[in-house]
Amino acid sequence: AGLLLASVLAGPALAAGDAGRGASLAANRSASMCVLCHAVPGQPAAMQGDIGPPLAGVGARLSAVQLRQRLLAPERFNPDTVMPSYGRTQGLQRVPTALQGQPLLTAPQVDDLVAWLVTLK
Repeated sequence: AGLLLASVLAGPALAAGDAGRGASLAANRSASMCVLCHAVPGQPAAMQGDIGPPLAGVGARLSAVQLRQRLLAPERFNPDTVMPSYGRTQGLQRVPTALQGQPLLTAPQVDDLVAWLVTLK
């Protein structure tokens, strides 16, 4: 596991993210890819995925810590998941050379997504 993943799952204090930036990131099909698999509140129906569970109400079901863990290590909760591990940098296949060793999302981006997800009650 990468340093980001290991440090976050070890239980440090949660950093405060920006929910507005998180909402924008979630809607960005090329950055976070959330809308490729999930129905995301506030997005046009034609632009939403249905592979993963809808995100509406996720903030009422899961805490910020649980949401962060699911973003960074979804395979810990569902070994058969197709959701990418946004914090992992090791063991990935077909990663372009320029992106090798980098997580899919930076720590501040994860903070922003978590801040937004907890608002979805």
